[in-house]
Amino acid sequence: MTQIQLLRRVIKPVLFLLCLVPLGLLVWNGFNDQLSANPIDDITDETGTWTLRFIVITLCVTPLRRISGWTPLQQLRRMFGLYAFFYGLLHFTTYVYLDQFFEWEEIVADIPKRPFILVGFTSFVMMIPLAATSTDRITKWIGGKRWNLLHRLIYFTAIGGVIHYLWLVKADTQRPLTYGAIVGVLLLYRLWVFFAPRLAKLRPPLKEHVTPASE
Repeated sequence: MTQIQLLRRVIKPVLFLLCLVPLGLLVWNGFNDQLSANPIDDITDETGTWTLRFIVITLCVTPLRRISGWTPLQQLRRMFGLYAFFYGLLHFTTYVYLDQFFEWEEIVADIPKRPFILVGFTSFVMMIPLAATSTDRITKWIGGKRWNLLHRLIYFTAIGGVIHYLWLVKADTQRPLTYGAIVGVLLLYRLWVFFAPRLAKLRPPLKEHVTPASE
């Protein structure tokens, strides 16, 4: 079995099921009355946290692929990105439906009072075109360069997700700052990969030291 076959037949299906575990645990706890006195907050917090986690996991795929040299690893990036959107959709739906009952006037009025909602909503909206262009057919239709440019939105989504989390918790900032540090390292790595070859080209070539021939 080749590495690609191992990834597609074994690793990817197992990871696909593992990505559903957080949702399964949330549903299990809900049906068994193991959530807190405010279950809506529990659902909102869990789905939001896992959205950010899957965004971070998605950003980790490319550096791991570069460092390890295992190119099939890149095939997992799309799956993790779609799971980030999936949990983000659950997070957004929980707020709009379970928390606000589609009271759009209340939602609009709530934004100035809690700016983290605006940041979170903006981050979620940026995830929509990423999910919508995740298929190979769409990628070929819009072109590789445009696709790569569009999918850089995930960087802004990650930053927005960290800010959303940080403004939400207010006091206990350890976890959002940890995610922020991880996202910062991943983005700095990408900047280094982008600029390092260009800076190397700008360096003047080293002059060869010529030893004079002895007479």
